[in-house]
Amino acid sequence: MSAEVERVKDYLRPFGLDGRVREFDVSSATVELAAQAVGVEPARIAKTLSFAAPDGEGCILVVTAGDTRIDNKAFRTFFGTKARMLTPELVREKTGHYIGGVCPFALPQGVCQVWLDRSLERFDTVFPAAGSDASAVELHCGELERASQARGWVEVCRPAQEKKEDAQ
Repeated sequence: MSAEVERVKDYLRPFGLDGRVREFDVSSATVELAAQAVGVEPARIAKTLSFAAPDGEGCILVVTAGDTRIDNKAFRTFFGTKARMLTPELVREKTGHYIGGVCPFALPQGVCQVWLDRSLERFDTVFPAAGSDASAVELHCGELERASQARGWVEVCRPAQEKKEDAQ
C-alpha cells in the first residue's frame, strides 16, 4: 500500500470509512481508467479538480461527476475569480496528492477549500480517488460531504458533451 493511500485511510478512519478504500493493480488516474478499475460508468467517478484561489495562496477543489466539465461563467460567478487550474507541481504542493490521485481527503490544514458539485447528487454512491493513481473509495454523497469537510454544494459544472455556447 502506498504512503499516500495509507494517509488517506488514516484520515478516513474516524469517519468509519477506511475499510472502503480500494487499491488496484491497474491505473485509475483518469475518469475512464477509474471507471474500468471500479466497474462503474464514468459519470460515477468523483473527480477532484484543483484551481487557484482568489488570494493566490490556497486552492479551490471542486469534486464533480466524471461526465462533467467546469462551466467557466458559473465558476467565475460563484467564486469571484477565473477558473485557473493548478499546475501538477502546485497540485502536489497545495493538496499533498499527485495528479491522478487527488482527492478531498488528508489535505494540508487551511490550504484548500473543498466544494461538491451538484452533479454528484444523482448517484447513490460515487468513487473519488483515495490518494494514489490506483485507488478509489466508494461513498454516499452525505459521507463524501462529511469526510471531505466540504464548505457546501455548488453548481459550477455542466455536462462534458454540452456545447460551450449552450452553457452561457
